[in-house]
Amino acid sequence: MRIKHLITKGKEKTYYTIPFRVEEGVEQITVSYSYPDATKGLLGDLHPVNTIDLGIMDESGRFLGWSGSAKKEIFIGEYSSTKGYLSAPIKPGEWKIIVGAYHVADSGVEVTYEIDFKKKERQLLYGDLHVHSEASDGKYDAFKLAGLAKKQGLDFIALANHNNYSENLSLPRVDNLTFIPAVEWTHYKGHMNFFGVPAPFENSFIANSEAQAEKLINDARALGAVISVNHPKCRICPFLWENENFDMVEIWNGPMTPRNARAIAYWTKLLKEGRKIPAVGGSDYHKPLNPARLGNPVTAVISESRSSADILDAVKKGRSFITSGVDGVKLLIKCSGSVMGESVRCGGRLLEISAENLKGESVVLVTNLGETVIKTHCFKKLETAVLLSRDTTFAYIKAVHLTGKAEHVRAITNPIYFESDTDGGNVNEKQAENI
Repeated sequence: MRIKHLITKGKEKTYYTIPFRVEEGVEQITVSYSYPDATKGLLGDLHPVNTIDLGIMDESGRFLGWSGSAKKEIFIGEYSSTKGYLSAPIKPGEWKIIVGAYHVADSGVEVTYEIDFKKKERQLLYGDLHVHSEASDGKYDAFKLAGLAKKQGLDFIALANHNNYSENLSLPRVDNLTFIPAVEWTHYKGHMNFFGVPAPFENSFIANSEAQAEKLINDARALGAVISVNHPKCRICPFLWENENFDMVEIWNGPMTPRNARAIAYWTKLLKEGRKIPAVGGSDYHKPLNPARLGNPVTAVISESRSSADILDAVKKGRSFITSGVDGVKLLIKCSGSVMGESVRCGGRLLEISAENLKGESVVLVTNLGETVIKTHCFKKLETAVLLSRDTTFAYIKAVHLTGKAEHVRAITNPIYFESDTDGGNVNEKQAENI
């Protein structure tokens, strides 16, 4: 959007506003402006001909910031803004440029405003869903962890402290880093992360029976919490409750070890039993110089925005994959327009596979019918497609290092699910790679 605006000499030393329209679905607004000024350098500073200042107000009339004439371009977004401007959700309506007519030539000055709108769109965000701070048994506070997370290239983190949520009530606001409220319900019979609600316990975390545990979980879910069972096959703190009342499974906790391999097998069993249950990963980071390192692994999420609600919604729906780090193997699968976590209700079963940042891994397809090695010892990038059987109910892929009969998982996707189709499919087997 371009606005050309003439400021007359009579407006000098006054402030006023120019309206502009913001439509639905905008994530960030950038405003730049220019105008002629005949004098430059020190002389221009001492005796300016034209000096026009800039500020912004949102659709409600709220003042968002002022940069005077120091900046010729500024931006405003919900998660980051130019210094001197508030970060805020971009709501539709009539916004306003604040004009400060400091110095104006006798003939007036024409100012050109360029307004660019960045629309919301699906984006791939990387985050660590299991981090501890000094609010429980971690080493660092939320601010220090935020700095470490940004250095790692993370887009979001969840501080999941043991049985307490005090920190969730005052999480810091950090540019380009989203905090997801979380609590790790830490019980002698198993651990669970409660995501998305600052205070998921109405009273305390105490549960001493299956019925009490069930009520605690259901009460938290009623408040909006998303429940993930943590490291369910850890030999030190396994999940021992009889019920499986959770929304997600943490299949990768800290370094890839046999306990994570057992968790992956457990999750795959649930998928074969018909549960559409997403997998997540998190570092379980507590302190430096520890095998559990921040951002290893990460959950990479296809999110509608950087908001906590949108990220968690994508996590809950399984629109994600888990990998060893931000620079780890990147895996994506699609089928008939659907991505991980989504269902194909009819039509073709041609699974499109994309893998990047490969360093000798093998790419393996997993379905309810078993496992198939798609390609061994892949480097850099793999693009291929596989025609699935009509009996397939789910499919995911993993990138693994194969050592004899042992495998070391380096990345793993959530599944695409398949429901019974009526037309028997609409793809040609010749389109798919012969496996």
